[in-house]
Amino acid sequence: MGQGRRGRADQARLAPPLDQPTDTRPRPLQFQTTTHMNPQELKSIMGSGLLSFPLTDFDAEGNFDRKGYAERLEWLAPYGATALFAAGGTGEFFSLTADEYPEIIQTAVDTCRGKVPIIAGAGGPTRFAIQCAQAAEKAGAHGVLLLPHYLTEAGQEGLAAHVEAVCRSVKFGVIVYNRGQSKLYPATLEKLAERCSNLVGFKDGIGDIELMSSIHLRMGDRFAYLGGLPTAEVYAAAYKALGTPVYSSAVFNFIPRTAMDFYRAVADDDMATQHRLLKSFFMPYLEIRNQGQGYAVSIVKAGAKIVGHDAGPVRTPLTELKKNECEALAALIEALGPQQ
Repeated sequence: MGQGRRGRADQARLAPPLDQPTDTRPRPLQFQTTTHMNPQELKSIMGSGLLSFPLTDFDAEGNFDRKGYAERLEWLAPYGATALFAAGGTGEFFSLTADEYPEIIQTAVDTCRGKVPIIAGAGGPTRFAIQCAQAAEKAGAHGVLLLPHYLTEAGQEGLAAHVEAVCRSVKFGVIVYNRGQSKLYPATLEKLAERCSNLVGFKDGIGDIELMSSIHLRMGDRFAYLGGLPTAEVYAAAYKALGTPVYSSAVFNFIPRTAMDFYRAVADDDMATQHRLLKSFFMPYLEIRNQGQGYAVSIVKAGAKIVGHDAGPVRTPLTELKKNECEALAALIEALGPQQ
């Protein structure tokens, strides 16, 4: 999968890394991870700010690259994200083994301790999701994002049993992710909220405005809400109008300054800045992303490589961007200017 790739040092020579942020950049709140965060603290974190999902670094053979991953987190941590999701969708959770997962979460927690909270991804079959959640709690993560279960379709009763089993297996906070075959409805979420006090967050990756509105109106402030559609910036203003001003940014992985600028524009209702960045970067970016299935992750890894923070190859079944697509992406990034 990685044959013929240059090493990390070669990539750094091809594209100089972006400058580190200045001391005037807004800093995330300081949290200590010597004890587990209680669910309400996790809910508070989700209440404001920009969240992001760091890429997971792999070497040329596709194996987890611990050193590269730690360096990535050290680069991203000071830019101002409220929390980072380790081993999430952009972090290729779907490709990770049971042996790799604990090391990835532990690396994230150790690297970001006292700098930015780490929320771990977990998902797949119920028992595997429980193993992941418990490993994340043991590592000192601040909570878990429950990604969709694997493949099979299920009704509301089965989905609720799955979510409840994961919630009951840990003490820290759980955020449920509505996406794909895991689509929870308001009545189901209400019952889960009654049964699971540590279920404190809801992330939407479906984009059904009617459903999202009905969930928000029914659940109120029982949950913290997070917009999670791919390239969430495109939908940020609409979701804010629905009462969900917080979202997760994938492009933070390679244009962190621009990602923070866009978030501040959303927070300040600065439509001029939003429209300028949507027109000049995000809409052309979507045109590239939409050229291939699975490109929502592949294009982020390509962007990181372009700016000198190569995370290695994507794992199958994902595929890399083609040369002309990478060139088009590089032009968009260059037009944004330095990320400092």
